[in-house]
Amino acid sequence: MKLFRFLLAWTFALLASSFASAAAVERTFKVQNKTIKRLCNERVIVTVNGRFPGPKINVREGDTIIVHLFNQGPYNITIHWHGVFQLFSGWADGPEYVTQCTISPGNKYTYKFNVTQQEGTLWWHAHASVLRATIHGAFIIHPRSGLFPFPKPYKQFPIILGDWYDSNVVDVETQALATGGGPNVSNAFTINGLPGDLFNCSKSQTFKMKVNQGKTYMLRIINAALNNQLFFKIANHTFKVVAVDAAYTDHYITDIIVIAPGQTVDALFTTNQRLGSYYMAASPYSLGVPIFDNTTTRGIIVYDHAPRLSHPLMPTLPPFNDTATAHKFYSNITGKVGAPHWIPVPSKVDEHMFITIGLNLEPCDPKNATNATCQGPLGRRFSSSMNNESFVIPKGRGFSMLEAFFKNVSGVYKADFPNNPPVMFDFTNPNISFNTNLLFAPKSTKAKKLKFNSTVEVVFQNTAFIAVQNHPIHIHGFSFHVLAQGFGNFNSTADSTKFNLVNPQLRNTIAVPVGGWAVIRFRANNPGVWFVHCHVEDHVPWGLDMAFEVENGPTSSTSLPPPPADLPKC
Repeated sequence: MKLFRFLLAWTFALLASSFASAAAVERTFKVQNKTIKRLCNERVIVTVNGRFPGPKINVREGDTIIVHLFNQGPYNITIHWHGVFQLFSGWADGPEYVTQCTISPGNKYTYKFNVTQQEGTLWWHAHASVLRATIHGAFIIHPRSGLFPFPKPYKQFPIILGDWYDSNVVDVETQALATGGGPNVSNAFTINGLPGDLFNCSKSQTFKMKVNQGKTYMLRIINAALNNQLFFKIANHTFKVVAVDAAYTDHYITDIIVIAPGQTVDALFTTNQRLGSYYMAASPYSLGVPIFDNTTTRGIIVYDHAPRLSHPLMPTLPPFNDTATAHKFYSNITGKVGAPHWIPVPSKVDEHMFITIGLNLEPCDPKNATNATCQGPLGRRFSSSMNNESFVIPKGRGFSMLEAFFKNVSGVYKADFPNNPPVMFDFTNPNISFNTNLLFAPKSTKAKKLKFNSTVEVVFQNTAFIAVQNHPIHIHGFSFHVLAQGFGNFNSTADSTKFNLVNPQLRNTIAVPVGGWAVIRFRANNPGVWFVHCHVEDHVPWGLDMAFEVENGPTSSTSLPPPPADLPKC
C-alpha cells in the first residue's frame, strides 16, 4: 500500500510539473576580502558575499540562472559552475582563458545559463589561480516535480569537505611555482568551513548537525579540497548512495564514502541509533605524494533529546593508503536506468582516444638548463601532461580559447591534440619513475577537435612517472558514462570485455585509479571549447590539462551563440 501511494503521488507530481513554468533565479556575488579566525590565527581570505563557504544556490531543473559578479577583491577572478552542462552557453562556463578572460578587480560580469536535463548536487567555485580554496559553494538542482526516485528525505544538508591553509593560499601557490617545488600542503581539512575539535582553538569551530531519531536525511556531499581525495564516515551509521555528480544511481549501501576533488555524492542515512552524539569524520586517501595533509576533520551529529554530557562516538577511518576501500567504492556505483535524465550508453563510437596522464619534469630554467636548479626532483621543476603534451593556459594572447574558436582567430591554441601518446611503453612499471628519456614533456596549448554529436570513447591511462597517483579528471560541459576501471596497463582485448554498457555510472569527474586506467564514453553534443583537467589543483598549472573543441551543429540552434556584451576582455 505504501508503494502504491508513493507511485500515485509520483504520477500526480509529474503531471503537475509538466504545467509548471521554469523560473529565473537571480543572485549577486560580491567577491571581497574577509578576516576570519581558524587554527588560532586570523587570516584574510577572499570570499563571496563575506561567507566561507560561499552561498548555496537552490534551483529547479529547467530554471534560468543569472549571477551578477562584482569583483571587489584583490585578484583576477572567474567562476565555474562545476558539472553544469552549459548547453549552448559556454560563455558562462568560467575557466580562466579557456572560456573567458578574467574579471579584474573593480570590474563585473553576469553569468547567465539554463539548467536542463540535470538534478542533484553540483557546486560552484573560482576557476582562477587557487582561489577556489575559499571561493566555493553548493549548487543544488531540485526536481521540477518535487519528487525524487526514492521516498523524500526528512531534511537535506550540504556537507562541503574542504581544506584550510594557515597562510595566504595565493602566496603559497606563487612560491611553489617560482621554485618549481610542490605539492602545496594544507594545515587542516574542514567540514562546511570548520576544522573540528581535533585542532587547537577549534572546539567551537566544529560543525554540528541536529537530528531527530528515526528519520532519514540526505547529505549532499561535495569535495572542495584543493588536492586530496577523502574518506568520509559517520560513527555507527550506514549510507545509501542515491546519486553522484548530479546523476541518479542504483542504491548502494556502504558505511564509507570515498570522494575525489570535484566530485559530489548524495547519500541517505537513517538516524536509527540510540540517543546520543556521533562524529562524522573525513581523512585523506593519498598515494604517491611524499608530503600531504594527514589530518582528520570532524563534525558532530547530535540526536534530539540526547544526554547533555554524552561523548560522541568516533568512526574508525581507513589508513591513508587504503586503495582497496577506495576502489571498491568507486567501482561499485552503477547508474539508475529509467531515472529522470538517464542517458543510455551510445553504442556507435566515432572517436577512440587513448590518453596517458601523469607527472613530469621540466628544466628549471629553459634558457639556462645546465646550471639552474629548482626544488623538484633531480633539481628540476614539477610538470605534468596528457599524451606527453604539457598544457599552458593561454594567458596574454589577446583572447580566450572560446573567443578564438568563435572568431576563428589563430595563435591562441592549436586543435591538434593527439589521439595517442607519441610512444607506447610499460606505463605503470615503477622502474620508469625517473626515466629521463620519457620524463620531459613539451609545453603546448592544444585541443582535440570533435564533430558535433559524435560519440567519443577515452581510455585514461595513468603512468608511473615520479610517483603513481590517483588523478581525478574533470570534463567541462559534459557528463560521461564510466564503462570500466582497473589497475595496470589497459588491455583492449581483455579489458573491453569488462565494459558496463547497461547501467554504468554517469560522472563529470572520474578518479582514475592509482597505477591504473578508466574508460569513459560521451556524446559531443555541446559546441564550444571545453576544458579537461586533473582536479588536483597543483596539477593544473603544471600542465595536466587539454581541451575538446566541439564543432558547431548544422543549424543556428545547434551552434554556439555570440558572446554576451559584457564578456571580460583580455
